[in-house]
Amino acid sequence: MSTKGKQQSTARSSAPAKGAARGSTPQSTSTNRRRPSPAVYRRRRQVVFGALLLVIVLLVAGIVAVTGALSGKSEPQAVASPDTTQAPTQGTAPSGTPSPSASATPVCDFNLMTVAAKTDKSAYGAEEMPLLTMTITNGGAAPCEVNVGTSQMEYLVMSGADRIFSSKDCQTGGVDLIKTIQPGKSETANFPWQRNRTLEGCGAINAKPGAGGAYYTFEARLGNKASPKATFQLN
Repeated sequence: MSTKGKQQSTARSSAPAKGAARGSTPQSTSTNRRRPSPAVYRRRRQVVFGALLLVIVLLVAGIVAVTGALSGKSEPQAVASPDTTQAPTQGTAPSGTPSPSASATPVCDFNLMTVAAKTDKSAYGAEEMPLLTMTITNGGAAPCEVNVGTSQMEYLVMSGADRIFSSKDCQTGGVDLIKTIQPGKSETANFPWQRNRTLEGCGAINAKPGAGGAYYTFEARLGNKASPKATFQLN
């Protein structure tokens, strides 16, 4: 009987130990859940780092796109470099054609100055004095300053090859007279000829031009320019 009592006490004493063993297992599991393993920590850090890197990439791409759009609006090269392969559109000048604002200011061209000669009549009676007229015309596109003084003028009368009269033969102290002649405008000067003959140097001569229907020519000269000859008749 004593043996049975010992066995029962042994069984009772071992039961709490088993229960204690059972109770210790849940405590160990909860501790493991509160403290993740180092591998879990690494995975979490990798996820966070990847998300941060993605945000940085998207931010940089957005800045680049905005900068490109702004720089594209202020790009002047497309306007400054015309495409020569395209035909000019209406209202635009072809490449290389100067605009009116870039054209140079017209300059006086003395080659376009002309001199003309005429008389007030085609035929004169015995007592009539011919009026010789010189006309200087500006045929250029710009105003010209021209010396129209007696220092530059000459009224020359000829009869064939015979030199009859020159206003310079007996001229003393020719003067300068500068005038501005506008484009398309003219200046005129008249000289009443006394139907006399002259010699170079104003030498003495008693001969007079012949009458009786003789023909003469009048040539007007201004500097190095000479007019076509005008023909008239003395009766």
